[in-house]
Amino acid sequence: MLAIISWLILGALVGWIASKIAGTDSQQGWILNIVLGIVGAFVGGLIYEAFADDDFSFEWSIGSILIAILGGVIVSWGFAYLTKRRA
Repeated sequence: MLAIISWLILGALVGWIASKIAGTDSQQGWILNIVLGIVGAFVGGLIYEAFADDDFSFEWSIGSILIAILGGVIVSWGFAYLTKRRA
């Protein structure tokens, strides 16, 4: 249970930071920030594994948070692009 709460908190933080960087914060609420932060962490891990020689581990570190933020920015931009195209 504690792990789920910590992922939600980290997802919210990463999603908020990523939405500030991507410039999509005014379009997203806190729930979407959490979702995009968690999805962004996953996407960032996949990108890291594609370019690095070793596997990405989901441990708490500055590197994993930075990779999650990078993934969150990519997911935020993608989400903003998709929602603008549909509107």
